[in-house]
Amino acid sequence: MDVRIQRALQERRDNERGPGLRIADGPLRFALTYPSPYHVAMSSLGFLQIYRLANERPGTRCERATLPEPTWLKRHRDTRTPLLTLESRRPLADFHVIGISQSYELEMTGIVELLRLSGLAPLSVDRTARDPLVVLGGPITHSNPLPSAPFADVVVLGEAEGCLNELLERLEAEPEAARGDGGKRRRLLEDLAARPGFFVPCEHGRFLPPIAQAPDAMLPAYSTLRTADTELSNMALIEPERGCHRGCTFCVMRRSTNGGMRLVDPDRVMDLVPEDAPKVGLVGAAVTDHPRIKELLRVLVDEHGKGIGISSLRADRLDDEFVGLLRRGGYRSMTVALDAPSERLRWEIEKNIKNDHIRRATQLGRAHGMHHLKLYVVVGLPGETDADRRELVDFALELRRTLPVVLGVSPFVPKYHTPLADAPFLGAKQTDRVLKQLERDLSGKVKVRGPGAREAEVEYRLSQGGFSHAAAAVRAADSGGTLGAWRQALRDLPERERPDNFAELVPPPTKRHARKTLPVLARSA
Repeated sequence: MDVRIQRALQERRDNERGPGLRIADGPLRFALTYPSPYHVAMSSLGFLQIYRLANERPGTRCERATLPEPTWLKRHRDTRTPLLTLESRRPLADFHVIGISQSYELEMTGIVELLRLSGLAPLSVDRTARDPLVVLGGPITHSNPLPSAPFADVVVLGEAEGCLNELLERLEAEPEAARGDGGKRRRLLEDLAARPGFFVPCEHGRFLPPIAQAPDAMLPAYSTLRTADTELSNMALIEPERGCHRGCTFCVMRRSTNGGMRLVDPDRVMDLVPEDAPKVGLVGAAVTDHPRIKELLRVLVDEHGKGIGISSLRADRLDDEFVGLLRRGGYRSMTVALDAPSERLRWEIEKNIKNDHIRRATQLGRAHGMHHLKLYVVVGLPGETDADRRELVDFALELRRTLPVVLGVSPFVPKYHTPLADAPFLGAKQTDRVLKQLERDLSGKVKVRGPGAREAEVEYRLSQGGFSHAAAAVRAADSGGTLGAWRQALRDLPERERPDNFAELVPPPTKRHARKTLPVLARSA
């Protein structure tokens, strides 16, 4: 074991703050991993939620491990030091279960590296019952888990809280079903395949079951740890709502599980805010749609003096009081989503944000001393024309007269479980042309940021991929994990591989423009 790696892990652990968790000495050892570096993992509320819930079980000892940064990854290899957990600095190969939380398609090469550093073959077909049971979950499962599924023995689809408890309860009673007894593991996989929310590749094949729905009693998600060494520095993360009641046709969170959006009472949120946390991050797909969001912000900012962060701002929900609260809570800039380059296209994709909403948000930002406005927009949507993109350019130039503008541009990538799942991808060459034209038209006036055409192309191929793409990820990892390595690894694969029940994964558009009253989870939830 390399002493410097062990010391670095200990220092990272020592720098964490918050109430933490009692790490039980239960019969089941569970290593929860993230296939990106630590500073990304510790901004993932889903990752931290699973860590907390697993350690609340007296029969499970859950520890964390993340993909080392490039320089540390090289040191692991040079010193032949396996991947170690943060808590006890034990090798992952010592655990019964290895959980992987995947957020993004291109993290597949990170999964390959994690498993190899753990001394395991990346593909489940090359492992035996003597190896830890590998369980995959995370945001990626809301869309298409097929490309990553061959890395895992079990995939938890969608909201994992309920399924996690069910799985851990079974394994606490019978740890040898996780590793050590081939017959018991086979029975475990057969039983899970019949349970809602579990996808077992060796049992289901290319048929994707419905995604899991977490019980209301297990909400909200919240973190018990925070650190400065993360994207959301020193923030206590709490979920004031889950899901989204809107119908944006490109979004995997549209009308998400349990019929849309589930709200948490602001008093319940405040009960979970640590007194010593300087900042609170409110995380969810549609936080500003919470009908009592300003009430919650007033308590956090004006009564408790907390800094705040909100994971999503809708321009049509912003008013003078709202923006004032953001400013007093530490905001120096605002980020709102256009999601389509023209008002016409926003109506087509059911975003329903008007240019006047953005104009008003920009004026409010200036009035409250914001430094700039960042706009997120998707280009390459079905039916998009040069005229739509011209409207975007003209609109950005108009807004910059009020407040400096940063344009975050993402190429459209069709995803499963959306009405646009079968829509075409613009193609790398055409996408590159569109992005470069935007940069030329806005050069020196509006900053343009976002993923490039080649990254979008790889994401598209993986989002529409199947089992064979796991082997491509292994090849890409072997060649350095670059975009060039990915493109080469994907070269001979079909552009799209369909699951057997693909038609069931393409919901119709809702054309649901009227808002409805939403249920609120009680304070005692």
